[in-house]
Amino acid sequence: QVQVVESGGGLVQAGGSLRLSCTASGLTFDDYAMGWFRQAPGKEREGVSCISWSGDYTRYADSVKGRFTISRDNAKNTLYLQMNSLKPEDTAMYYCAAGPLVSLVAARYNYWGQGTQVTVSS
Repeated sequence: QVQVVESGGGLVQAGGSLRLSCTASGLTFDDYAMGWFRQAPGKEREGVSCISWSGDYTRYADSVKGRFTISRDNAKNTLYLQMNSLKPEDTAMYYCAAGPLVSLVAARYNYWGQGTQVTVSS
C-alpha cells in the first residue's frame, strides 16, 4: 500500500521561509518523478515544482522561480520544498505526488498525499 505524507506547513509572515517534506512508502521511491502542487480556496490545483527520479532535472512554476527549491533524498524516500521569500499569494494547501513522468500537470501523477497547509500573513 502506497502512502505519501507531507509535513512542514504552518503559519509564517510574508518574507519568511518554510521547508516542506514528503515521505513516500510502499513504492520504489527512486523509480518515480515527484511533484509539489498547491490549491488555494476557490482555485484549481496548480503545479509548483517537480523533480526527476535522479534529481538531475527540476522545473518550477513561474510564480515561484527563484524563491522555491525542490530536492529529494532517495536514500530517505523523502522529497523537500524549500520556500523562501514567501508571499500571501503562496497561501494554499500543498500536496506531494509521485508519478512516472516529471511534469507540472497533476493528471500525470498516480499517488498523492493529504496535503499540508501553508498560510502566509501580510
